[in-house]
Amino acid sequence: MFNDALRRMQAAVGNQQSEAARAQDVPTPCEEAASAAPNVSPICFVVDDEPGIRNIVTHSLHDFGIRTDEFDSAPAVIEALAKQTPDLFFLDVSLSGSDAIDVIRGLGMHCYRGTIQLMSGKDLALLEEIRRVGERHSLRMLPVLQKPFRAEAIRKIIRENFGAQVRNASPEHPAAPSAGAVSLSPWVSLEEILKKNWLELWYQPKIDLKARCLVGAEGLARARHPEHGIIPPGSFLPNADEASMLKLTETVLITALADWVKFAEQGSALRLALNVPVSALVKLPISSIVREHRPKSENWPGLILEVTEDQIVRDIQLAHEIATQLKIYDITLAIDDFGTGYSHLARLRDLPFAELKLDRNLVMNCGEDETSAALCQTAIDLAHRLGTVAVAEGIEKNSELEAVYRMGCDLGQGYLFAPPMPRDKFVALLRTRSLRKPVYGDASNQVA
Repeated sequence: MFNDALRRMQAAVGNQQSEAARAQDVPTPCEEAASAAPNVSPICFVVDDEPGIRNIVTHSLHDFGIRTDEFDSAPAVIEALAKQTPDLFFLDVSLSGSDAIDVIRGLGMHCYRGTIQLMSGKDLALLEEIRRVGERHSLRMLPVLQKPFRAEAIRKIIRENFGAQVRNASPEHPAAPSAGAVSLSPWVSLEEILKKNWLELWYQPKIDLKARCLVGAEGLARARHPEHGIIPPGSFLPNADEASMLKLTETVLITALADWVKFAEQGSALRLALNVPVSALVKLPISSIVREHRPKSENWPGLILEVTEDQIVRDIQLAHEIATQLKIYDITLAIDDFGTGYSHLARLRDLPFAELKLDRNLVMNCGEDETSAALCQTAIDLAHRLGTVAVAEGIEKNSELEAVYRMGCDLGQGYLFAPPMPRDKFVALLRTRSLRKPVYGDASNQVA
């Protein structure tokens, strides 16, 4: 808890300064702070005593190139405010040994002029009351965010409130969550990215959890802007039109097939996976593209095309027909973001697919939380009963890795092993690591 005496003293000093300033008709300390604030890169504080919630918020911000500092208590936040002032807060209402009101009071005393996003599973009426408390402290409070929420809700908040703010992202790790400045990427149209050849395909390793070795990689779209550096997909995919998405899919397919040859030169005949919209499966001649551009090597293992659960179930019969045709060309489907459409489970049995990718919301915190562990185990068991491979996405902690391994999960990917990386960096990784070389046994043996 805060030191009550210190808090009262700080409040008293602030009141005395304000009264003296009014008497002399000069700006108050808060007014001076606002007018003197330098124009620097913003900082985002994520405050929640649940590691899982901090993870989902951080990763959602990461989609925009945002870096964050994480806190689990009010005292830690107030202490950090003495060193740096963020432009954005994601603030849980209930904290260990304190609560959001403590933080709001502290921010008021620090003349905070940024934005606060409250989040909680408590009653909406109570959350609105807390938001009004913040407004009475002259704080900018966004509409409350009720738990549970999906990552898209956070991305919507960023798009609607901070899309116009632009800072350069790190070219190597544009989205790696860490302390320091936040990078908000510019809005650039996918059409422009494709037309000006700014598109790059980055790769994130996929790990065989039983053999503990690198077996594949997922290709992820990035754009390299001449002024703003690396732009993540959250800044150019949400508003893309269908024609641009089809062109993106074709470009990514051709690029991945060419990149596979470079990876194979390092002795790594790994299997690549790509995200594609279902509309591309229907409207693009994918089999023809693969026939024309596929590697000539006998070791080419084929491709995995990842489609989201909610899209694929809209027309299972058509999806089955397409998936069956693609298998002729060594292309199989994976169900991505599994766990977001439980009502569709019965329909998935009619679809031939190679992988069931557990949404990171299922994997997150599964090593500590019994409910998360139960859901994760159920999804893994379902994958095996359907005769397919279970893949855990978003593995961030050793406890999550150990948990999904014990549950019998087959493959995994996430920042615990390695972040997405440019092609040349992935090639360099393959030069130093054979496909059968263990990539973990403890934290010191991570890929990255």
